[in-house]
Amino acid sequence: MSFCSSGCAESEPYALRVLGDSMLPEFAEGTVIVIDPAGAIRDGSYVIAMHNQEYIFRQLRIYDERYYLQPLNDLYDTVEIAGPDQIKGVVSQKAGRRRKDHKRYD
Repeated sequence: MSFCSSGCAESEPYALRVLGDSMLPEFAEGTVIVIDPAGAIRDGSYVIAMHNQEYIFRQLRIYDERYYLQPLNDLYDTVEIAGPDQIKGVVSQKAGRRRKDHKRYD
């Protein structure tokens, strides 16, 4: 996966803008998130993953060695993915319109 058209390496962090409301209230539409393709994949991480031939932004949940992508907004369904190979990056930080809205995720 590479969203970078300027020649950056696939392992370099990159920024995306959140679209939609599936990750409310933590990530409002328009929020900029920084994705680390080499980030540690663990239960509870916010991730970009491949699902049904599309990239999807969700919270990763791991139960009994099965991987699920869970939205924060209850209006959307949790989906199961084949495994960690479907995860293309981990959210390392978000930037809001105000400095107080900036946050790091470890």
